Amino acid sequence: MKKITLLFLLSFFVLHVYAEKVTDYVNPFIGTGAIENSLSGNNYPGATSPFGMVQLSPDTRQSPDWDVACGYNYNDTNIYGFSHTHLSGTGVAELFDVMLMPVTGDIRELVSTNDYHSSFSHKEESARPGYYQVKLQDSGINAELTTTTRAGFHKYTYPSGAKANVVFDLDHSRDKGSWGTRIILSQIRIVDEYTIEGFRIITGWPNLRKVCFYAKLSKPIRQSVLRNGDTKYFDTPVVNGNKLSAILEFDNKDNAPLLIKLGLSPVSAENAKLNLEKEIRDWNFEKVVAEADREWEKELGKLKVEGTQEQKQIFYTALYHALIQPNTISDVNGEYMTTDFSLGKTDGSIQYSTFSLWDTYRAAHPLYTLIQKDRTVDFVKSLMAHYETYGYLPIWHLWGQENYCMIGNHSIPVIVDAVMKGCRGIDIEKAYEAVKNSSTTNHLNSPFDVWEKYGYMPENIQTQSVSITLEMAFNDWCVAQLANKLGKKDDYDRFMKRSQYYRNLYNKETHFFQSKDDKGNWIEPFDPFRYGANGGYPFTEGNAWQYYWYVPQDVPGLIALTGGDKAFVEKLDEFFTNDHHEELNDNASGFIGQYAHGNEPSHHVAYLYNYAGEPWKTQKYVSQIMTELYNTNSAGYAGNDDCGEMSAWYVFSAMGFYPVNPANGVYVIGSPLLQKAEIELENGKSFTIIAPKKSGKDIYIQSVSLNGKKYDKTYITHSDIINGGILEFKMGASPSKWGVKAENRPN
Repeated sequence: MKKITLLFLLSFFVLHVYAEKVTDYVNPFIGTGAIENSLSGNNYPGATSPFGMVQLSPDTRQSPDWDVACGYNYNDTNIYGFSHTHLSGTGVAELFDVMLMPVTGDIRELVSTNDYHSSFSHKEESARPGYYQVKLQDSGINAELTTTTRAGFHKYTYPSGAKANVVFDLDHSRDKGSWGTRIILSQIRIVDEYTIEGFRIITGWPNLRKVCFYAKLSKPIRQSVLRNGDTKYFDTPVVNGNKLSAILEFDNKDNAPLLIKLGLSPVSAENAKLNLEKEIRDWNFEKVVAEADREWEKELGKLKVEGTQEQKQIFYTALYHALIQPNTISDVNGEYMTTDFSLGKTDGSIQYSTFSLWDTYRAAHPLYTLIQKDRTVDFVKSLMAHYETYGYLPIWHLWGQENYCMIGNHSIPVIVDAVMKGCRGIDIEKAYEAVKNSSTTNHLNSPFDVWEKYGYMPENIQTQSVSITLEMAFNDWCVAQLANKLGKKDDYDRFMKRSQYYRNLYNKETHFFQSKDDKGNWIEPFDPFRYGANGGYPFTEGNAWQYYWYVPQDVPGLIALTGGDKAFVEKLDEFFTNDHHEELNDNASGFIGQYAHGNEPSHHVAYLYNYAGEPWKTQKYVSQIMTELYNTNSAGYAGNDDCGEMSAWYVFSAMGFYPVNPANGVYVIGSPLLQKAEIELENGKSFTIIAPKKSGKDIYIQSVSLNGKKYDKTYITHSDIINGGILEFKMGASPSKWGVKAENRPN
């Protein structure tokens, strides 16, 4: 009997462990709305698939703008519709293509308004990976949404006896008063009683975008009204214009839900149809929901972690946000729209867009090289395809186009990192051509003739000069590494020299990087606490304190410039404790002293203590950031998630390390938060991090072993990870002397 009972309990335990799904820990509402004027993440809760073209989510503003750039704010009380494209965590609103809204009422009365919003309650709203649901309180309609990579699937259940209608809105976009947003041309065409298609060509953050759709309906259209602004067309098959919408009426006598399948394409309605027919073959909504969940389970399951319920919820939601983008931009037949609006076609790979590179090159892309190595090859090919038609690599790539947001050209470290880590399938000579030419061809914010003439960017010639100087110096270091790999010595020497230009803006009197004019004079007055935004000041979305540490290619050189280890640590200590703030930029948030976790320039700084022999301080501050600046509510992030960058920081840091230099294959050790993390590698091996703790106070590393051997280095390498093995930490509540010797430091 005891054997039977033991066998039963063992079987129950095995089944329980096997049945646990990591998707259950994802809460898409984390980071969707600020609390008490804090920042939140600017994430949306709607349905999407990993790296998908479609992001089907509710819009809680009629004209979203920068303060609700994802279209949804948890604090709002109305929904205006469900559009098929959104950005996750950005600081600029964009996309919101092809919005649908189910409504009730007489179609001839509905046509007299352009506002179909409904109130909603979070008590009747739910979301999980690949699925979103909400009850529209004003109409009583229950709306459910799911997606495949290139198609959205709607399920609308109307109240019994209600008159059922759906609005297709092609005029919905961000606030038309900002960034010159306007619709140039759009079309809605009723193909037959079950089919509607169309397109819109729109300007905005990218100068021009084309979005096409093809939709199939489960019920026949009884009546229709197509509109262009105030002009109405009853039961007309097609209308063209730039303020288009359609109201479609359906029979609701059977009380069966109305199902709508809608494919997207950047090329044509015909391709949108092809995408839809390939990805959603029947009308089984629940089947598509289950398939989306399986896709997410597969991708999220590449990292298996143990920790508290809250830690796992934050971790897997962060990983989920990191894997939403880059977004597929090629159709199932491989076609996509190039930057010159000619028709491109892939070689069997997938073309991607939504590269928020100033943000994501730091941690998101290094994360992809660990758990999305095959996709990383397609990411690189996508960046290089942009180079082929545009003349240089993208700065911020959206819907296949350049929006030229931010500074530097951080496609370069993404490509170099992928090549140096051995991602197969990349034409290395072509990659080098792209990174070199993108570092020598003048373009906005990047006058390379000025760069090489002065050895820095003079502020009176190029604004944001200090930030650009520091960031371009890092990019040049990256170019040099690839030149060295290919045996191009002259290029290596040239770009290594340029990578040291950061020194030319170091002011020994103020002990900060400071702007100069073209005569070599320091520009006064200088205030290290004053913030810049995106032009008109030497610093970009930060101040001199935050940019002081941006020399990831040469931290030992920065330490020497500062005056040695002691001076460097003292300056770091002041950075994390000086609470003086003035004229804050909108992106400045998540403060620990001058450290601002809400924006990317600060993200690597807590790890710099390792380079100066005091790793316990890295452990202290990394732990503080993870526990104080991330949580499970709607204000779960300290700032915009920026296409998964804030999330990727947490994913790395919770496992116990971070890529300070995101292109040298070195991960600097911090303070592992999770009890255990296992990385499932694409080569079939796994790398496991074990860090048992007695309490939350055990944030300090006492000792480390790698594959059973004592390990005192305060970093691990990419090769350590991909070779597989076990990294085991002994943690404690007090600082130790682990890793303090000079030979154990990262370089």
